[in-house]
Amino acid sequence: MMTQSSATQRGSEQANTQFNTDRTHPGRWTVTFSNPPINMFLPTTIIELGTLMTDLEADPSVKVVVFQSANPDFFIAHLDVAKAAERPEVLGLWRDFVLRLSSAPVVSVAKIRGRTRGIGNEFVLACDMRFASRQSAVFGNPEVGVGLVPGGGALEWLPRLVGRSRALEIVLSGDDFDADIAERYGWVNRTLDDANLDSFVDALVRRLASFDRETLAAAKAQVNRFGTPTAAELQSSIDLFFPLLALPSAQARRAKIRGIGYGVPSDFELNFGRYLPTFGRADDDATGQER
Repeated sequence: MMTQSSATQRGSEQANTQFNTDRTHPGRWTVTFSNPPINMFLPTTIIELGTLMTDLEADPSVKVVVFQSANPDFFIAHLDVAKAAERPEVLGLWRDFVLRLSSAPVVSVAKIRGRTRGIGNEFVLACDMRFASRQSAVFGNPEVGVGLVPGGGALEWLPRLVGRSRALEIVLSGDDFDADIAERYGWVNRTLDDANLDSFVDALVRRLASFDRETLAAAKAQVNRFGTPTAAELQSSIDLFFPLLALPSAQARRAKIRGIGYGVPSDFELNFGRYLPTFGRADDDATGQER
């Protein structure tokens, strides 16, 4: 029989290659993304998140899981599209993870500092609640600017949260949005001063963990009737992603991001949205002969 001390030690810090999971507090886990240098999402990340969900579903004691980042500048940068293209089946695994997370009896909370774009934004959208640093959180889905459409759930979650017109603004512009706008749009639950973010989320999580798991799960399931996408809806966006990636125009746009700091700490990754209009010529940039 395992002693209490050895069991606690075993469950205290579960290390993966993409994130660490702290299970020391009864009823609540904390998952910290730590994939230097900018928390890119890789196929490995998606696979490890699937394993995390299996662990969550198998543990009847956990009530709340908090997701955060070890990097103050990047919650999750975005998907490494080149690596994902080598393993296209991972987007199906992603769809399954999103559905499991949103329907799980465990309450999921995203505590967001830094940039969260593309699949990073789609990850926090799939969480039950989102709280963001007013000073540092930045959100966006830049896919259209590189010839793609969001394939991980943004097209399904955003209209439900912010409405059709604001979802179109977010997706079609591909721009970066600060935390205050995200709060105003209903994209996140609320923003807080960075100094207060940890204490607020901790107090909320402690409060939730004091309640009965069965009651939390039942209430979440009832609310889910009005706000979660179906597997078929999520799959429809996945089905668009790779065919668009193969188009010559998309490949030409993606070629322009090479050599300007893609996937590493850089001005480009800090200000992705600002760079997107430079990847393609606007209509009014055409010469007189071309008009």
